[in-house]
Amino acid sequence: MNSSPILEVQNLSKSYGGVKAVNDVSFSINRGEIVGLIGPNGAGKTTSFNTIAGAEKPTRGNVFLEGKNVTGRSTEQLYHMGLLRTFQLSQEYPKMTTLENLMVACKDQAGENIFMNWLSPKKVIQRESKVIEKANQTLEFLGLGNVSSELAGNLSGGQKKLLELGRTMMADAKLILLDEPGAGVNPTLMQKIGDMIIDLNQNRGYTFCLIEHDMELIERLCHRIIVLAEGRILQEGSMEEIRNNSKVVDAYFGSANN
Repeated sequence: MNSSPILEVQNLSKSYGGVKAVNDVSFSINRGEIVGLIGPNGAGKTTSFNTIAGAEKPTRGNVFLEGKNVTGRSTEQLYHMGLLRTFQLSQEYPKMTTLENLMVACKDQAGENIFMNWLSPKKVIQRESKVIEKANQTLEFLGLGNVSSELAGNLSGGQKKLLELGRTMMADAKLILLDEPGAGVNPTLMQKIGDMIIDLNQNRGYTFCLIEHDMELIERLCHRIIVLAEGRILQEGSMEEIRNNSKVVDAYFGSANN
């Protein structure tokens, strides 16, 4: 695992009126890490993701991606820089096939430029052929090859989660923010999603930060855990360190069991 940070968050704050959803949050993620972001409902997890991923602009603070200040950049700009996020509720194109959903996620397609279709049709065809090949390989890796022609809207919840993971692979993401990858997924598919994340991390060098309420999944996947409570970082460390912190137990584990 490379020790250089791919993401640095410095003094990040986000307010809505008089409410501070995120309050002076600072942390970093190294290349090759899987970092968990946990905390009770309303702790600021999703707002942190939104501001890091460009969906919202922070009230204060900075976000650095590979050493470059990307604070306030749009989601599209960050997408082309290699930072992608998934959502708790899948964002597939329901009227397109599973294969087509992956194809549209691929960057720099020559056919997107209307002039290329006129000036270099052969290049467009060659590029599209490579995109289809990559999409089919990605579907096979995810175990979705048998539903490549199925409309994405007809997939199960777990299959849609795998499809979202596949779309990040098509975009050659450097850092993936996963918003509750295990939500609404049956145990068998949750195991598979976990396997895919570990494989992508260990064998393909992907870096992940994930929000998740399933502590078994967090413990299985994450090298390091950051606990948020009331918009602030309460604790950072291993699962053992987290469990041994009475403040974390009171703020998170206690409230989760009530």
